Amino acid sequence: MNLLLIFPIVIPLATMAILLLAWKSLRIQRVLGVAGSLLSLVAATTLLIAVREHGILVLNVGDWPAPFGITLVADLLSSIMVMLASVMGVAVSIYAFRMIDDARADFGFYPVFHLLLMGVCGAFLTGDLFNLYVWFEVMLISSFVLMALGGERAQLEGAIKYVTLNLISSAVFLAAIGVLYAAMGTLNMADVALKLRSFHDADIASALSMLFLIAFGTKAAVFPLFFWLPASYHTPPAAVSAIFAGLLTKVGVYALIRAFTLLFVEDTEFTHTLLLVVAALTMVTGVLGAMAQNEIRRILSFHIVSQIGYMLMGLAINTTLALAGSIFYIIHHIVVKTNLFLIGGIIEHRLGSGRLDRVGGLFRTAPLLSVLFFISAMSLAGIPPLSGFFAKLTLIRSGLDAESYAIVITALGVSLLTLFSMTKIWSESFWKRSPVSDPLEQWSKNALTRQERISLYSPTVMLAAITIGIGVMAAPVMNLSIEAAEQLLNPDFYINSVLGEDAR
Repeated sequence: MNLLLIFPIVIPLATMAILLLAWKSLRIQRVLGVAGSLLSLVAATTLLIAVREHGILVLNVGDWPAPFGITLVADLLSSIMVMLASVMGVAVSIYAFRMIDDARADFGFYPVFHLLLMGVCGAFLTGDLFNLYVWFEVMLISSFVLMALGGERAQLEGAIKYVTLNLISSAVFLAAIGVLYAAMGTLNMADVALKLRSFHDADIASALSMLFLIAFGTKAAVFPLFFWLPASYHTPPAAVSAIFAGLLTKVGVYALIRAFTLLFVEDTEFTHTLLLVVAALTMVTGVLGAMAQNEIRRILSFHIVSQIGYMLMGLAINTTLALAGSIFYIIHHIVVKTNLFLIGGIIEHRLGSGRLDRVGGLFRTAPLLSVLFFISAMSLAGIPPLSGFFAKLTLIRSGLDAESYAIVITALGVSLLTLFSMTKIWSESFWKRSPVSDPLEQWSKNALTRQERISLYSPTVMLAAITIGIGVMAAPVMNLSIEAAEQLLNPDFYINSVLGEDAR
């Protein structure tokens, strides 16, 4: 049973190796890329079912017992995240059939894409802080290559900003690991959590928590460490932007949730109050940045920042319902945001631009695309009965229960501004008259073949259906989120699973 933990990592690695052997055939690479993603999805689904039925799964690589060896751990949160990563991998690999040109494919898009998926799944499953750093670096290297692939000026400018700030966060993370190891003598997360309970130097513990907050907060793009994201996410091809938008910042959010529910839980009055302030500022600055933009993917990039604030809100309130709301929100947001970037890419491809003053009339020329965008946009804004409504409702309710009225007011206000900016895209791109004299001719200029339509529209339809499904069947998703939150708020489950019942 525990061997299930290796498959979400091994399958992308094996797919990458096979893709390298098929370097000269782009058609084979595209087919193998989708096949590898589907296999990863099967493995992730099996892992999630096993964790829910049997509890936390632990694999000590090489039979070295924790905390001395490399440990892989799958609780409900990590298995949910692996599942989401696999679903997005399938959607984007199908979409890439059309949206990744031969030149970029020739330079290794498909192997590097699966290297990125391996890094993401590794980060979710590792039980060791140094290995988390390693997986972050795997993600950073592969994402930098994907962002720069093609060598266009805007891409290179965005890639330099992206990699520079992320390297700084990696340096802070590595420094935090060094200080932590000097203080604790271990980097296994379960062992660190156990030793922090009896650690008497509160100043060092507080300093460590702030170092990890800075390192993971930069990866998650929280205020004021988010500037690299809107400066870079709109520059690569839409397939790359979509996988980045869906997954990369969520790895940072996952790391923050893991750190502040398992490791730094002794001084929650300080750490979680600070997280609540950061959450509010992240919401506000992100949505204000989105309102000031005039290009679809730039608006969506700032909204990534804004929505990270909602995920931190549940972590900061630190109750079962609040944390369940954060997990529900992550599930909703990964699906919706990936889909919005995929749809934005279709608009740019067909009309030659994503600027709002250069597009229009899409409701008449592309009704299916209009419906798909409307579903995802309204879900992002929190309109019932879509997934975003129930995610926000849970967070608002938890904030009221905790009497955190300031963050509740902030969240509601940001939701209204999110709705405004989504309706701005809708009215400018879909509802207003096209700025060109013959919009049908403009739309048909980059006409798609039947295969290309399937490649571009099938993943967007799939993700829109998931968004509706999460909203219509919110109860099972909420129950899963509550189970995951209960595990997180009882760290003894994690510690005992990794170290054994007699660890103390």
